[in-house]
Amino acid sequence: MKTISLVLGSGGARGLAHIGIIRYLEQQNYTVRSIAGCSAGALIGGVYASGKLDEFEEWVRAITKLDMVRLLDISWRGPGFFRGDKFINALVDLVGEQAIEDLPIKFTAIAADIKNEKEVWLTSGNLFEAIRASISLPLFFTPMERNGSILIDGGVLNPVPIAPTFGDETDMTIAVNLGGRVDSSLNKKPEKKIKPKIEVDEDSPMRLKIVSYIQKMQLNPSRSKKSKPDELDQSMGMVDVANQAFESMQSTIAKQKLAAYPPDHTIEIPRNACRTLEVDRAEEMIELGYACAKAYFEQLQK
Repeated sequence: MKTISLVLGSGGARGLAHIGIIRYLEQQNYTVRSIAGCSAGALIGGVYASGKLDEFEEWVRAITKLDMVRLLDISWRGPGFFRGDKFINALVDLVGEQAIEDLPIKFTAIAADIKNEKEVWLTSGNLFEAIRASISLPLFFTPMERNGSILIDGGVLNPVPIAPTFGDETDMTIAVNLGGRVDSSLNKKPEKKIKPKIEVDEDSPMRLKIVSYIQKMQLNPSRSKKSKPDELDQSMGMVDVANQAFESMQSTIAKQKLAAYPPDHTIEIPRNACRTLEVDRAEEMIELGYACAKAYFEQLQK
């Protein structure tokens, strides 16, 4: 059984491919001893390190586009369109409070300190505070204040954080780059493919849990502020345009980082696999991650 350090890169909803990659590695009897994650990679990596990936996968497979809109809380005065509290609280409700230093797997979340213009490694303290800092996509979520620093999405400086794994005593380092080369075959899919392949079972226990949580948040004005659909649509459109530019920047930085600090193996997910905010495509992205991991290691064997 080989031990690995797993580096999970940033890339929004494409980060759900990390789940499929982890499932493949588990099936091949790899043991993850260390995780360094940025943005979506910090989210999936942190949940996996806490031993709650099964619950999270079930939850995210049951999420609809409308659910995601309802989990976005507009920040009327902050430096971001959404506060992110409702989304993080939903995850805490699902996974429970966790301290990074108590996790069974070594975990590092990467964020960027915009005041001091430096990368920050979060290796202790509240897990979901670290995740919240690492996923603070500029313009989308408001920045996270922690110990006097203003933290945003770590992908601004390091979309594929290899360095935190340098001291690991594992057999190999496997990195996942969500900004891989464009796959033109993906662009040939009709628009209908954006919809989930399987209709969501509205009576399933997880769907009922999601609906119950959202209703609770809507009834509690202290934790949630209602927003109008047209306001959300306008905000999302503006964020989508800005984020396309951000992704181009991340892709360039990722190439530089991987060239400077090459891991033992790099699995790439095409950067056009889905848009950053298309979380409702979870099933498709998880399957894509599994397929990409399988294809990579089968090619190695040849």
